[in-house]
Amino acid sequence: MSSTKPVSFQDLPSRQTVPGMTGRFIHGEQHTLAYWEAKAGTVLPVHEHMHEQMTYVLSGTLEMELNGVKHTLHAHDVVVIPAHTPHGGFAVTDCRLIDSFAPVREDYK
Repeated sequence: MSSTKPVSFQDLPSRQTVPGMTGRFIHGEQHTLAYWEAKAGTVLPVHEHMHEQMTYVLSGTLEMELNGVKHTLHAHDVVVIPAHTPHGGFAVTDCRLIDSFAPVREDYK
C-alpha cells in the first residue's frame, strides 16, 4: 500500500512472512516501511537481498546475526544492514520492529 495521507499501521492488512512473524507494509516511490510483530522463539532464517535495511526495535529482545556475528538488540536499538549482507534473527521475547528498505520491496506489495 502507498498513501499520501497519514495512516495507521494497524489499519493496514497483515501477512505472515515466516511462522510466528507478521508484517504490515507501506510503500513510497523509493522505499518500503514495515511494521513487524514476532512471537518469542520465532526464527528469521539467514538471508540477503539487494535492499539496504534499517531495523529499529520498538520492544522486546532480538538476536540479530550479521555476516555471521550475533548481536543482541533491545528496545530502541537500531542496526543498518547494507545491501547483500547475510542476516537473520531470533526473537528472544515477543518483539515489535520497524524496518525501512530501499529501494522498494516489490515482494512485499
